[in-house]
Amino acid sequence: HVQLVESGGGSVQAGGSLTLSCVASEESYCMAWFRQAPGKEREGVAEIRSDGMITYADSVKGRFTIAADNAKNTLSLQMNSLKPEDTAMYYCAASPACTLRPLYARFYGSWGQGTQVTVS
Repeated sequence: HVQLVESGGGSVQAGGSLTLSCVASEESYCMAWFRQAPGKEREGVAEIRSDGMITYADSVKGRFTIAADNAKNTLSLQMNSLKPEDTAMYYCAASPACTLRPLYARFYGSWGQGTQVTVS
């Protein structure tokens, strides 16, 4: 599996911004960000395919931006206008192939350790 390391998490006030980064050990056709809050189910946040196709969760559309730098094997998530409900552990995920179903967690076999985002 691809090795993934996230960074950039922290604490911020509502309305603020944070940018998360993920460094991968090798290229992947599909990469995504997921998040999980205490006591809640893991949910998809944003996904990007190698052809550039992007999918966002409805809750973050217009506020978050996902991007990939293939030359450096990095993935980013720019988060603006943060809300308390965005508080969660954020995980980077990668797959050597893409599926028709967007943000399908079970399809991803490589996961990072997570980075905490707290909005108050």
